[in-house]
Amino acid sequence: MSKENQTLPGLPEEKIDMLAATSVLQQQASEIRTQRINWQSYLQSQMIGNEDFNFITAFDHADTAKREKLIKEKRSQLAKTFLNLLEHVSKDQTIQYILVMIDDMLQEDRSRVEIFREHSTRKKEPVCGQFLNLLNGSDGFIINMTARIIAKIACWSSDLMDKSDLNFYLTWLKDQLKINNNEYMQSVARCLQMMLRIDEYRAAFISVDGISTLLSVLTGRVNFQIQYQLIFCIWVLTFNPKLAERMNKFSVIPILADILSDSVKEKVTRIILAAFRNLIEKPEDPSISKEHCIAMVQSKVLKQLSILEQRKFDDEDIVEDVQFLNEKLQASVQDLSSFDEYATEVKTGRLEWSPVHRSAQFWRENAGRLNEKNYELLRILIHLLETSRDALVLSVASYDIGEYVRHYPRGKIVIENLGGKQLVMQLLSHEDPNVRYEALLAVQKLMVHNWEYLGRQLEKEQDSTAAGKTTGGVLTGKA
Repeated sequence: MSKENQTLPGLPEEKIDMLAATSVLQQQASEIRTQRINWQSYLQSQMIGNEDFNFITAFDHADTAKREKLIKEKRSQLAKTFLNLLEHVSKDQTIQYILVMIDDMLQEDRSRVEIFREHSTRKKEPVCGQFLNLLNGSDGFIINMTARIIAKIACWSSDLMDKSDLNFYLTWLKDQLKINNNEYMQSVARCLQMMLRIDEYRAAFISVDGISTLLSVLTGRVNFQIQYQLIFCIWVLTFNPKLAERMNKFSVIPILADILSDSVKEKVTRIILAAFRNLIEKPEDPSISKEHCIAMVQSKVLKQLSILEQRKFDDEDIVEDVQFLNEKLQASVQDLSSFDEYATEVKTGRLEWSPVHRSAQFWRENAGRLNEKNYELLRILIHLLETSRDALVLSVASYDIGEYVRHYPRGKIVIENLGGKQLVMQLLSHEDPNVRYEALLAVQKLMVHNWEYLGRQLEKEQDSTAAGKTTGGVLTGKA
């Protein structure tokens, strides 16, 4: 199965290749290049044969021109020797040196990845098999330089990476992102930047829960270089229309909006704006583009755009993207219905006391719409009750479920069937008094059948309180 590498607009190839120029991996590689390996000792101890010894000594001591001649004349021997050395040599220092030689050779000429592909075809083995085994080691330089070589083979070869190897490799990269204070984080992110330029690899990354991991790292404390690289990965993913449509299910927009508001680096600002533009332009379903616009408005992106408009930028892309986003978001505000606003807020998971929640007219007119798309919004509200640790989110979600039950005749049955009633009742013992209060109101609404009766009772209670009377107990009804 063949593929083409994609050249993405907005960022020249050479700029991307320079991203990791100052990474820890590159600094260590510079030191390793100055070392000299005693290949003779490996021959004498019979760890390598004459053929491999002759090739590696000639290759190691050759200048660029001689090395190129050697590669052309002995393509099959090159792959065989390097892979034999990696298999039989156990000393970390030598393995490091071999990996740097391979990486430098591939960096000089991308087409050389085909040497390893041709070798694997002859041997009927996966092209990255032996390299993937090295990822299980403990030496930080070895595993990360190996990961870099795998990315180059996977991206520059004419064939796609084997599916199971691909999943193993992407999972490894994802797990490396999760390591606290990983000194090789830049190199890991660089591998992902390369891999996600290939459309066929993007879906595989989503399937190993890649987006959630990227966003989890971005919401922590990372430097601007890592921010840029990981947001670059998100931007690249948005070139696939189907992935662009799914992206905000992971709360990409509010998270990137938060970073944008704090960003002081132009390149971080540029890549966020480019990602936002794709989230509006790339989806094939216009309603999703509209949702994304509303999510940006709710995440205060318009305010950031007005600030950016006052700044001077040399980069024309930033100026164009600011203008594009401003026009789209302003248009979406004009066209915004209260239900659109509500639905988008629920989907972001960042509930707050915006006016629609407290509007009786909104609930009278729209309660039944929460049943649309197989109760999508209700399921999200219930999921928030189960998973959120934010007292404000829990309070608003409880209130909304109560209002839905109050205004939709079959609401009580729907909420019970979706598991919402039990979750609301659990919040009666929540540590936050506001959560307990809203949960109590919601439970009352879930228990009462006759809303007119409840309304009269509430009026009586208010009247008696106004008259200075005290009423005890909690208003309840039959389930």
